[in-house]
Amino acid sequence: MNLSELNIPPEIAATLVKYATGALGVLVLLLVATFIARRLSSAVRLACEKAKIEATLAKFAGKATHWAVMILAVVMSLGTLGIKTTSFAAILGAAGLAIGLAMQGTLSHFAAGVMLLIFRPFKVGDVVEIGGKQGKVDEIDILFTVLDTPDNRRFILPNGQVFGAAIENITFHTVRRADVLVGTDYGADLDTVREVLNAAALAVPGQVAEKPPQVVLVGLGSSSIDWQVRVWAPTATFLDVFQAARRQVKVSLDEAGIGIPFPQMDVHLDK
Repeated sequence: MNLSELNIPPEIAATLVKYATGALGVLVLLLVATFIARRLSSAVRLACEKAKIEATLAKFAGKATHWAVMILAVVMSLGTLGIKTTSFAAILGAAGLAIGLAMQGTLSHFAAGVMLLIFRPFKVGDVVEIGGKQGKVDEIDILFTVLDTPDNRRFILPNGQVFGAAIENITFHTVRRADVLVGTDYGADLDTVREVLNAAALAVPGQVAEKPPQVVLVGLGSSSIDWQVRVWAPTATFLDVFQAARRQVKVSLDEAGIGIPFPQMDVHLDK
């Protein structure tokens, strides 16, 4: 059966053939574009992984490439169907501008997330302090960074605030220094106190043997002579070594009969 047997006027028949041919061309174009988009997306993602770019950013780049190819295919399809794409592009641009203005806060977080994934000031598993919030990094997303605190609280920080704040990566180095501050009586001999504190520092278990401890006289306070005992510890066991150093300093001073004075104040009354 052909169109002439259906008694369809030639003008309508020509229009149907035209649009049927266009629809078939659009279908073929979209199928080819889908194939190309998948291949390009995979290629971009593999290239990012070979360049050692963060997995989240590599995945996003692959998706962005896929949608860019599909949008281009849709615009070309509209042209194939005889629809003028000039006005469509203008409308699309105006809509993009309006969406951009409405989502400028989100876009700033997105841009900051991309910068975090590129420069990598920290990675998942690091313990950081950002804007007064301290915790272990659980996730770095395009828009948010997720921190978990030692007492099992969760902070979700917008990346715009993260990238714009001072970032302290506490676990960046494999070795950290534990500083124990302690005050001693003014009546105690300085050299004796130094020897006792130095012996205490050397007796701290778990410290890094390659970095010897230090005992520093840091000040003459109003009620005590102030010392700082510095012990180097592996980052993974920092808290254990820090607690052991505090305990050892207290025990050693007690055994040597050197007091740790309370804050004192002398009050003079005029008659």
